[in-house]
Amino acid sequence: MALMSAILAELSDHPVRHFAVGDIILEQGKSTGLLYFLIEGTVAVEKDNVKVTSISEPGAIFGDLSVLLGVPHTATVRAVCPSAFHVLTYSRDFFEQNPLVCLHLCELLARRLDSVTKYLVNVKQQFAGHDHLGMVDGVLDTLMHRQPRQRVVPRDSTIRGSEISD
Repeated sequence: MALMSAILAELSDHPVRHFAVGDIILEQGKSTGLLYFLIEGTVAVEKDNVKVTSISEPGAIFGDLSVLLGVPHTATVRAVCPSAFHVLTYSRDFFEQNPLVCLHLCELLARRLDSVTKYLVNVKQQFAGHDHLGMVDGVLDTLMHRQPRQRVVPRDSTIRGSEISD
């Protein structure tokens, strides 16, 4: 608990946003560029209108996949009870200057990956010998070996905004 207090203390200079019961914090398919760190309350995480889980652990982070991968939010997060969050506009500089918060995010992502991998292995074991499990093999392979695509910029090129020119 002392570690979580230290992490939340690192975030104390950032705005706090409060949500009432039923309020949407993040909406699947939308992009905000924001990270939400739960201070107190409980939220439901929904994917394609199906409740995936409820989370009430202080320090839980929402919006991370969207900002780190540059994609729209992959799930909707809705307040189940009055909830408060520290809100940050994503910045690599913030994480470079706050390694404790960055490590917390890394550990959270590692726990999620471990849970999904264990689940897929369990599914594969339960349905061993069935032909339709090729998809599970593909997902497991992707989880274990996928490397991010790197943008290669020729040495003679200059970058202007999001454009590359020679």
